[in-house]
Amino acid sequence: MPKYSYTYKALNRVMGKAIHQYDMISHDDRIAVGLSGGKDSLTLMWFLNERLNRVPIDYTLYPIYIDPGFPGGFADRLYQYCRNMKYNLTVDYTDHGIIAHSSENRENPCFLCSKLRRKRIFEIAHSLGCNKVALAHNKDDLIETLFLNMCYAGEISTMKPSQSFFKGEFILIRPLCLADESSIRKFSSQQAFPEFANPCPTAKISKRKEIKELLQKLYFSNKKIKGNIFRSMQRVKQDYLL
Repeated sequence: MPKYSYTYKALNRVMGKAIHQYDMISHDDRIAVGLSGGKDSLTLMWFLNERLNRVPIDYTLYPIYIDPGFPGGFADRLYQYCRNMKYNLTVDYTDHGIIAHSSENRENPCFLCSKLRRKRIFEIAHSLGCNKVALAHNKDDLIETLFLNMCYAGEISTMKPSQSFFKGEFILIRPLCLADESSIRKFSSQQAFPEFANPCPTAKISKRKEIKELLQKLYFSNKKIKGNIFRSMQRVKQDYLL
């Protein structure tokens, strides 16, 4: 694939817009990048690494993978891929997935697993001296989270593009927050990123998957719906809420 394909240019444009609009990256930042092995995080890491050669801001990347402990994991293969790409990956082996799916857990397994994984990423980021943590959530993820929280948490909220944690010790950034999942999927295919099968037993039956399928039906019925939902998160009329 030519480096400067239409898909590359489109993703580079919206990622650059997000970084600038939300002031995500500064000179000398030490950025921990959460890798999951999925197309989104591999795309995020690729772009953050690639732009180092052409932007006047210098920063250092520290990719981190939290292995959830399921049988059939892919940590070794992901580590080898990152080594080939000259990414210095930190792999942390945990039992978070096992705990989240145990009978002792009364929470949603996805909620607890995500919470434990996020906590561990912050701990490792701290040990590496990082001041930023980059996650690969995209525009579709933000919309799906809005609907998940309304339907299952009884609140109107979603993930923020940039958010301070622990009294400013870390800034969590989402540089792909303006990117469509479909563009990321296409770019991932064009780049021939390796595919790592998610070993989580509930990956295909999660509440997020249900919401995603519901939204896809809405998008199919009217191509303006997705953009309208995303814009609505920036145009909240609080006078018309309870």
